[in-house]
Amino acid sequence: MIDISSRQTGPAAELSNFPMRIFTFDGLVCQSMEGLLQAFKFPHKLDQKRVCVLVGKIAKKVGRQKNLEWQSTQTLWWNGVAYEREGEEYQQLLDRAFNALANNIHWRTALLATGDEALIHSIGCADPKKTVLTEEEFCSRLMNIRARLRC
Repeated sequence: MIDISSRQTGPAAELSNFPMRIFTFDGLVCQSMEGLLQAFKFPHKLDQKRVCVLVGKIAKKVGRQKNLEWQSTQTLWWNGVAYEREGEEYQQLLDRAFNALANNIHWRTALLATGDEALIHSIGCADPKKTVLTEEEFCSRLMNIRARLRC
């Protein structure tokens, strides 16, 4: 079992959403998955573009300022479109985001280096009303992408 966290080493740290992993999502260059996830909290495209280039703790800190707002409405945003947090369209948005990240060779190499190990994220939140990405949403996507990359 591999516990994904920026506090770990090797693939466990490299698969965290915090490291710089440049990828393009819907034509926008993102510097990290954390930046993109935090950008979903901002309804305006210019703010999203600004947040997408942030990395790690800085991205997380910037996104925190929007927690009360999005949590009270359970609405997240991308490219001018509102997403219900627990809606199927938001799950599809997350799928597309992680599929875009999978184009980053360093991330993909770290993912494949996990072999057949189960992936967990013990510091992650399980309540979708409180987080833009639950542990289950995160780890299941990684394991699904890993299985697909092996084919």
